[in-house]
Amino acid sequence: MTIRREMAVLALACAIAPQWLAADIVDSSANGFTVKETVNIQAPPQDVYTRIFRVSDWWSSAHTFSQDAHNLSMEDKVGGCFCEKLPNGGAVKHMEVVNVSPSKTIVLRGTLGPLQTMAATGSMQIQLTPADGGTKVEVTYAVGGYLAAGLNTWAGPVDGVLKQQFTRLKNAIEKGDPAAK
Repeated sequence: MTIRREMAVLALACAIAPQWLAADIVDSSANGFTVKETVNIQAPPQDVYTRIFRVSDWWSSAHTFSQDAHNLSMEDKVGGCFCEKLPNGGAVKHMEVVNVSPSKTIVLRGTLGPLQTMAATGSMQIQLTPADGGTKVEVTYAVGGYLAAGLNTWAGPVDGVLKQQFTRLKNAIEKGDPAAK
């Protein structure tokens, strides 16, 4: 799926299900937005932390440039790259790891997918806390910058994609299959 087609699909999803997508939009304006996803995973924080860095095991191939999540990697260190290998020696740097506190916090900087072509920047914090015999995962992604139509037009689609990805992480850990229902 091309980036243009992916953008159209995300826009359509927003139009069809605005209530569902808007639920985790913390704020939104022409110059940026913040979305927050929370998921409880029945596994200890250390296990969840480790699995987050095995991003190729749970991220959806539909939300990659190469259409294959096996091309994704994320390094567990400051300066580490959340990157993707592309055919013919190409590559994409999605985000950079700027803060790690094992089993507790991961902070990444950068923009995902179509946001890379915009005058925007983003910061994603993934907070892990013990909860109910497992781990509460809170993902907060703040994006700011300029887009003629307003960055707020992307809050719903980005929220929907992040909701999908972290549900896939939960399914991968709890059910052994990121696509499990």
